[in-house]
Amino acid sequence: MPKRFADKFSGGALTFTFRDLIIIPAKTEVEPSEVDLRTRFTRNIEVAIPFVSSPMDTVTGSEMAIALARLGGIGVVHRNMSVEEQVEEVRRVKRAESFIIRDVVTIGPWATVGEALRIMKERGISGLPVVDGDRLVGIVTKRDVTFEAPEKRVEEVMTRELYTAEPDITIEEAKARMRAHKVEKLPVVSREGKLLGLITIKDIYSRERYVNATRDGEGRLRVAASVSPFDIERAKALDAYADALVFDVAHFHNTKAMRAADAVARETSADIVVGNIGTAEAMRDVLGYVRRVDGVRVGIGSGSACITAVVTRVAAPTLFAVSQVADALAEENVDIPVIADGGVRNPGDAALALASGASCVMMGNVFAGCTESPGELIKIGNKYYKPFRGMGSKSSRAKRFTLDRYSQSPKGIAEGVEGFVHYRGDAQVVVEEFSEGLKATMGYTGARCIREMWDKAKFGLVSATGVQELSPHDIVLPGD
Repeated sequence: MPKRFADKFSGGALTFTFRDLIIIPAKTEVEPSEVDLRTRFTRNIEVAIPFVSSPMDTVTGSEMAIALARLGGIGVVHRNMSVEEQVEEVRRVKRAESFIIRDVVTIGPWATVGEALRIMKERGISGLPVVDGDRLVGIVTKRDVTFEAPEKRVEEVMTRELYTAEPDITIEEAKARMRAHKVEKLPVVSREGKLLGLITIKDIYSRERYVNATRDGEGRLRVAASVSPFDIERAKALDAYADALVFDVAHFHNTKAMRAADAVARETSADIVVGNIGTAEAMRDVLGYVRRVDGVRVGIGSGSACITAVVTRVAAPTLFAVSQVADALAEENVDIPVIADGGVRNPGDAALALASGASCVMMGNVFAGCTESPGELIKIGNKYYKPFRGMGSKSSRAKRFTLDRYSQSPKGIAEGVEGFVHYRGDAQVVVEEFSEGLKATMGYTGARCIREMWDKAKFGLVSATGVQELSPHDIVLPGD
C-alpha cells in the first residue's frame, strides 16, 4: 500500500531560511577584537576569513581570486570559458605573487623587441628573463624596449650584467641584495646558470602588506577552480595549478555525478570539493561513492539569482542544508569543512550559516558588486551597478554550452535570472564590513572562534511581522 499523502504534510521537515531566525545574545567575556575568524575551506586549505567567492561568470575571475586570497579568503574561478582560458586565469592567480616565482615567463635572445612588448602587455609584467635553452643570459625590461625599433633582437637591448640569487636565499637577504644593486628583480639560478625562478620587489612588498593572505607552501596565492565532474580533461588540466577543484553541479546527489566525481578524484591531486547537496542522506551517499572528499558545498535554491525553488518547487535552503550535512558528518565521525552556499546578504546571514555548522560561506551577489568582479561598471540614474546572473540563467547556459560539451544539461528550463547589483566598492571594503559584523555577532554569543559558534550560538524563531520590527522602521532613511 502507498503511504498516505496526508503524511507528507504532517511529516514535513522544518526548512528554516535566513529570515526565519535570529541569534540569541548570551553571557560573554569576549570582545569583538578578540575573535579569531580563521577556519578551513577544505581539509588542507586554511583561510584567515570564512569568505569564498562563488564560481559565477559575473563574480570570480583571476582579479577577484587574487583580491580575496590576499585578504585571507579564497576565490573559485568560474568555468564559463574554454579550458585554456580557465587554466590561464588560475595561473594568473598563482603568478600574482610569490617569494620565488617558479612559473616564469621568459623570452629567447633571438626574439624581437616587438614580441617582448606584446608578451609584457598580455601578461601584465614589466620584465622578462632572457634564456638560451634553460640557461639565463640576460634580462629585458620595459625600460630597455620602450623606445627601440620593434624589429630589433632582444639580445641587442637586454641587460647582460645580472645580479642573481641562489635557491636558498632568504627574504631579508633578497631585499638587501636588491637594495645594494638598486634592482627590482633577482633571477634565481643554479650553479650551472640554469634559471630556476624569479624574485621581485613587488612580491616581497606584497607579502609584507598582506600578512593574512591565503598562500600555498611556496608562498603563492591559493585559488580554486570550478569543474564539471564529467569533464575529466578539464579537471586534469586545472589540477596542475589549482589548489582545489570545486564540482559545479546544481544537484550533486545524483548517481552519475557522484561516480564521475570519484573518477576525477582518482585522477587528480588537488583538494576535491563536492556539491551542491542539501540533505543528510546526500552527504552519506557522497561519502559512499566518492573516495576523496575534502570539502562540501551545501545549499540548493537560496541564491539571489536562482529560481530553482520557483520553477521546480524543489529546494534545500542554505541553513537547513548546512545543519543537515553538518549533523551527518558528525554522526559519521568525518571531519570535512562545510561551505554554506546561497542567500547570504549581510554579516548576520553569514553568522547564522556559520552557527548552523558551516566552516565558511560562499557568496555570489555580495562579491558581484565589487570592483574586482568581471563586468563593466554601469551607471543607471545617479547610482552605479554591476551585471549579475545565475549560472542557470539562459544567457549563462547558452555561453557554457557552446564552450563545454560536458555542460549540456538534460533540463530544458532555465533555473537562474540575470540583472544588476549595486556597486559596493573594492572587495577589501566588503570583506572588512563582513569581518567586523561577524566578530560583533560572535562577541554577543561569547564565541572566540567559529568552532565555538557551533556550540554557543542559540537560535530564536521570528515571525513575518517580527522581521519588520527587527529591521529599521518608523524612520525616513536617505534615498527613500
